[in-house]
Amino acid sequence: MTYAEVILPLPLYSTFTYSVPEAMEGALQRGSRVLVQFGRKKHYTGIVEHIHSNTPAGYEAKPLTALLDPEPAVRYPQLKFWHWIADYYLCSPGEVFKAAVPTGLKPESETYVALSPAFESEAGERLTERQALVVQLLSSEKRLKISEIEAKSGIRTVQAVIAPLIEKGIVGIDERLIDRYQPRTSRYVALNAEKGDEEKLHGFFALTGRSRQQEKTLIAWLDMARWMARGEEPQEVERDALLTASGVTPGVLKAMVDKGIFSIYKKTVNRFAGSGGRKETPLPTLSHTQQEALGRIVESFREHAITLLHGVTGSGKTEIYMRLMAEVIGKGSQVLYLVPEISLTTQLTDRLRAVFGDRLLVYHSKFSDNERVDIWKRLLATNEPLIVLGARSSVFLPFARLGLVVVDEEHESSYKQYDPAPRYNARDAALVLASMHGAKSLLGSATPSIETYYKALTGKYGLVTLRERYSGATLPDIEVIDMKRMRREKAVSGILSLPMRLAADETLKEGKQAIFFQNRRGYAPVVVCNECGWTPKCDNCDVSLVYHKKADLLRCHYCGHTRLLPKLCPACGQNSLGIYGYGTERIADELHEKFAGYRVSRMDLDTTRNKDAYQEIIEEFARHETDILVGTQMVTKGLDFDNVKMVGVLNADTLLNFPDFRSNERAFNMLAQVAGRAGRRDERGRVLIQTTDPDNPVLRHVREHDYDAHYRSEIADRERYAYPPFTRIINIYIKNKDTMAADRAAVRLALALRGVFAERVLGPEKPFVSRVATWYLQAIMLKVETAASMRKVKDALRAIYASVADDHDVRTSTVYYDVDPV
Repeated sequence: MTYAEVILPLPLYSTFTYSVPEAMEGALQRGSRVLVQFGRKKHYTGIVEHIHSNTPAGYEAKPLTALLDPEPAVRYPQLKFWHWIADYYLCSPGEVFKAAVPTGLKPESETYVALSPAFESEAGERLTERQALVVQLLSSEKRLKISEIEAKSGIRTVQAVIAPLIEKGIVGIDERLIDRYQPRTSRYVALNAEKGDEEKLHGFFALTGRSRQQEKTLIAWLDMARWMARGEEPQEVERDALLTASGVTPGVLKAMVDKGIFSIYKKTVNRFAGSGGRKETPLPTLSHTQQEALGRIVESFREHAITLLHGVTGSGKTEIYMRLMAEVIGKGSQVLYLVPEISLTTQLTDRLRAVFGDRLLVYHSKFSDNERVDIWKRLLATNEPLIVLGARSSVFLPFARLGLVVVDEEHESSYKQYDPAPRYNARDAALVLASMHGAKSLLGSATPSIETYYKALTGKYGLVTLRERYSGATLPDIEVIDMKRMRREKAVSGILSLPMRLAADETLKEGKQAIFFQNRRGYAPVVVCNECGWTPKCDNCDVSLVYHKKADLLRCHYCGHTRLLPKLCPACGQNSLGIYGYGTERIADELHEKFAGYRVSRMDLDTTRNKDAYQEIIEEFARHETDILVGTQMVTKGLDFDNVKMVGVLNADTLLNFPDFRSNERAFNMLAQVAGRAGRRDERGRVLIQTTDPDNPVLRHVREHDYDAHYRSEIADRERYAYPPFTRIINIYIKNKDTMAADRAAVRLALALRGVFAERVLGPEKPFVSRVATWYLQAIMLKVETAASMRKVKDALRAIYASVADDHDVRTSTVYYDVDPV
């Protein structure tokens, strides 16, 4: 008997053994996608990890229900990678599987199914009896869970029936009640005659003799299909393309179908299969400094698998990346190009596509599930040299021949996944992925993370430095504005100090553009009653609600809870509610008033919720259709605009005053990066930073463009207090709906941890926000030596948890781990 070990998309630490029916034995492979029954009623899509003949002891294995694909849906290196992530980030392979694979490839019992809007029942699809029954049910019920379809139809294992319906584009699935998976289908027109059948073709022309429109359509089809070309198979002709080429209406084509001249069929197409018409433009010319840096990177790769490119903002790192990528795909290998924010893919896509054409694929969470599935299938079906430009989730794609990994802005905290598990850092995961493929890795940043720079200086990574801006552009002048002094001198209007306002006015009158940075969205962060001091709080979280003027709502930025802004104070009944503080929405309104006649746009989470919003805002600003861009940290990350002369940081204090050992590093990186958006071409830029703490060492280092001094200060503190890179940190979180139970469980767990890890355990203590989405939180910090095996640490933590799991407070709490928090 043959058995399969199956990974299920559940937070369970083991695989599950199923017997393999004889009919599947020849086709089943490692990485195959299968349907299995789990428990009495649930069905899940699983991935076969390996196949063996060892009969499980003590129970009878259930059989696999269905094999969903003829070929594996996951490559072996991916399975190895999943297990590394599960071991290192202290989670289960099932949680990695759930995060890695697009929803459309893992339907389960609670998945919702609906007919595709594009499905036409009269289209002549050939369906089995069971498929037709499912389609009939969905036609009347509109939308059902898979479990509901099973109950209503009497069909067991209905996923096996639905899988081919998904492939045909007849139904779509939707686990999150949005973004249904619908493969893209196109209609094609076929001539009802064999090539070379001249007699039948003459008959068709006779049928169209009285209609000039139909005759024109037939001629257009023959031309597009290359019907008359000798020695060639006819090309497929897409319906819409034929209508465009012939200039006729769909009614004309339908009449020809009714006459038996044409037939129309539907076909599933991959959105990212490539047009085959890639047109390349030459690679950008490198400056002498860039060429030298490229040579040093190539030389560094001979000795190091990982190299850090430390280049100042505007030094032209992207052009160097493009040279390296061109070399790698020229050798037939693939490239993963990671960026921290979706907004960066907008500008980079245009630059890269101009050079690499349809060899470039873009992958990120703003894509629909349809698009993510199609990219997955494109990579799975080919070994061709491709470049994948993507955010953190792209590390999970099924690469076949990975030759190079580029991690741009490697210092960014956006590479870290927080919730749900796996809580991985895509930068670090990508480096491991590259090593599994034998690929080289290049990290790029103007402000490298302390850990990365330490590894480069100590020889673990290669190091190449690029200290000049491209084309001789100079670094901007940075001025720190003392807001205490400005207020004493009454030189502040709204959020702008007088020097900031004058600098912006001068910039705009010169025909240049300005960027204003405020790391807080919404209209105002504080609403308070001026009579009794009442402040609206979130019902679910331990935070105040933020006012959003456009929606006229108070909103929680943690759980999304909203409520209307009351007209009167709910506590004292007075008309005395005041709105204080500045978010990006309020700043944009104020700039509209202060700089009348100039165009202002805003880029934050509220204005970029749909997939194309980033691109529209960035392209409008790049074309100088807007003069002022106001944004959160989105505007700090690698955007490249020719005409920006001034950058204003409106409140640096929100970055500097945060209780975390990384706060200085984050503040320096963000301020240096946003400053780097100014003066990237011919004219020197100007940066103004407003603060109440002008003597802060971080601001001094930013003003002097002195990363090395910042690094020396930070690394000394890290060594003194045993923080990374001298230790590895694991934060252990305990959450419970009952605040007292959370506290007691945290104390019990901390005592057990100290019994093994001793003084390496700090806490428990309440985190900065101690209640989120109705869950009360406690945190324990564990510091372990960098040389410690994470697998052994994981085993020890599981054993410790098992030793206290019988405690009621621990049993009713959720415990999870965050390795290498940022």
